[in-house]
Amino acid sequence: MTTSGISRRGALRMFGIGALGVAGAGVLGACAPSGAGSASNGGDPKSKNFDFTSWSLNEEAAKPSIEKIIAAWEKAEKSTIRAVSYPYNEYLSQLTLKLGGGETTGAVHLDIAWLAAIAQMGKLADLGSVAGKGGYTDVALNSGTYDGKQYGLPWNTGSIGVIANSQLLEKAGIKKHPTTVEEFEAALRELKGLGGGVVPYAAATKVAQLKDIFPWMQTFGCKLLDGGKVTIGDDASIDAVTWYKKLHDEKLIAADVDRFDARALFGQGKAAFYDDAIIGKGVTSAQSKDKTLANAMQPMERPVLKAGDTPQALLWGGVIAIVKGKGQDAATEFALHTTTDQATTSEYFAARALPPSTTAGLAAPEVAKDTFTTEWTEKITKTATGSPFWQFAQNAQIEEAVAKQVQAVLVGKSKPKDAMKQAGEEAAALIKR
Repeated sequence: MTTSGISRRGALRMFGIGALGVAGAGVLGACAPSGAGSASNGGDPKSKNFDFTSWSLNEEAAKPSIEKIIAAWEKAEKSTIRAVSYPYNEYLSQLTLKLGGGETTGAVHLDIAWLAAIAQMGKLADLGSVAGKGGYTDVALNSGTYDGKQYGLPWNTGSIGVIANSQLLEKAGIKKHPTTVEEFEAALRELKGLGGGVVPYAAATKVAQLKDIFPWMQTFGCKLLDGGKVTIGDDASIDAVTWYKKLHDEKLIAADVDRFDARALFGQGKAAFYDDAIIGKGVTSAQSKDKTLANAMQPMERPVLKAGDTPQALLWGGVIAIVKGKGQDAATEFALHTTTDQATTSEYFAARALPPSTTAGLAAPEVAKDTFTTEWTEKITKTATGSPFWQFAQNAQIEEAVAKQVQAVLVGKSKPKDAMKQAGEEAAALIKR
């Protein structure tokens, strides 16, 4: 295994580009051919040597586990994998530049929210014939699909949902998780009655994380995007934000909270509910002084507007895509092995608590005995869906535009109807760029 990485500044200078962020990466993608065209890096597809690009190789906690997978593959297959990494916040722009220049080969780790932007460059192989061999769950397979083609083999599949603190619920006399919005609101009032600075629901209220409002909009019946038309601004989205404002005004949620604040409040035993990815249990309990907190953390279905509705959650996870050209065949087998070999996925789960994406992997004893993971998969991931805005290069700007309007409502600078109308118009303009 060899390692390589370039600085963001160096990459931008190489291509003569100035400021470029995630949105800029999308611009490059939007200028490229649509779908899986004939573009490739031009090398020998049968070469055993290829790159594996992953932001996780840049993270101290994740790097050893992935290096172990790579080393085992190199030894078994007598190949050489060049490990490439960029920091997560720079990953999409760096990867786009390298792909555009034909400098990336082999396997590429992608956040599922980025798949569409990268697939639009026309550099990725269609893995449809390979994915059928993996035994992936349906929701996992869908996470690697764009425009009807399988561009990513799902590595870890989870979701962003609601986590409850059973200790606080018990103190408030709440015997079961609320299942409807009405029951949830009643539970929040009971929790507020505990006093002691308890924030019943540490919901996102800062712009940086206010995309968490989308599942609540969907809960109230807003589709966000319907037949290519942005529906934010409809009655359902207005009702959702009006309800969120009510929670804010009654101090059932708190002002100026993002994911980090929510984890801190929950870790201090000051919040009964908050939204997080499945990794939230490990992250939040690790930074808490309360060593019993992990046992009190429970995944909870997002409450529905009325009984019988489908609980809403945002799909979350990573896939491995394959760049056409040099090393394509071996990289595909490497990706299939990494995401489906049960011994490999179980060991990776033990090290990182990231749920496998296959039915067999989830049933493995090492995973099945983890009650939090199995309950999360059944209660939250089972009905989770990707954002309809992920297909657009301007996804980040759309999320920010909506978040700013929601925050304007929370702080009293705008009415829900006016704010959602403005948010919808801004989102519609962005998807037309």
